[in-house]
Amino acid sequence: MTQQNRLQNQPIHPATFVKPVLVGAGIALLVISFFVFGLDKPHPEWGKFWMIRPLIITPLAGATGGAFYAFMNYQSSRGFNRTLAILLSIVVYLIGLWLGVVLGLDGTMWD
Repeated sequence: MTQQNRLQNQPIHPATFVKPVLVGAGIALLVISFFVFGLDKPHPEWGKFWMIRPLIITPLAGATGGAFYAFMNYQSSRGFNRTLAILLSIVVYLIGLWLGVVLGLDGTMWD
């Protein structure tokens, strides 16, 4: 009776976590860059450094979505339905990306 479950002894490699986080943040940075750098003349009341906030907040939201994907990928390797995990990850990422854009552009382009 000394059998061990092989699923409990699987190590979590940091590279499997970091890659989705960086991809999620990169996609979010591209999305927010489209809005921020596509603006020709910002309003003077926004301030001189108005674009710093969206360029920080939105990639953080994207990185969080990527971290959720990595977590769901780990859960699917432990027996969770893989298709459901991917669909749930996409929905959570898109909602998080939308909220990151809204929070980043709040007070400037998003009134």
